[in-house]
Amino acid sequence: MQSKKEMIKKVIDYIENNLEQEIDLDNIAETIGYSKFHLNRMFTEETNITIHKYVQTRRLTVAAEKLVKTDMPIVQIAYEAGYHSQQAFSLAFKQIYLYPPKVYRNRGIFVPKQQQISMGGYFSFNSNYQFIKEMTGRAA
Repeated sequence: MQSKKEMIKKVIDYIENNLEQEIDLDNIAETIGYSKFHLNRMFTEETNITIHKYVQTRRLTVAAEKLVKTDMPIVQIAYEAGYHSQQAFSLAFKQIYLYPPKVYRNRGIFVPKQQQISMGGYFSFNSNYQFIKEMTGRAA
């Protein structure tokens, strides 16, 4: 039986390798060999973010980088990020980045909202807080 960290690493690898494909929890669970409920619970315990939220935020982070660093049409970036319409993409993007995609592109500054989680380091929003908390506790 694999450790929790190994299982989570496999989930992250699967997600990262399929960011521009259709990803659903059933497929991830089948690939990893756990029930989707157990898998999502373990992922959330280990990373402090649900699988769905991680996928969504990673896709939007990649999209934000494409907006700033390429001239690709916004609609193409939206489809590559897994959205079926530019309107749905714009709404989700604005919720995370506070600006609509066109305004974000015009600003020209890429700020990643969700780096790839590394099981050997601390790269997620909540993990950075946990890291600081652990370091503060050790320093005392």
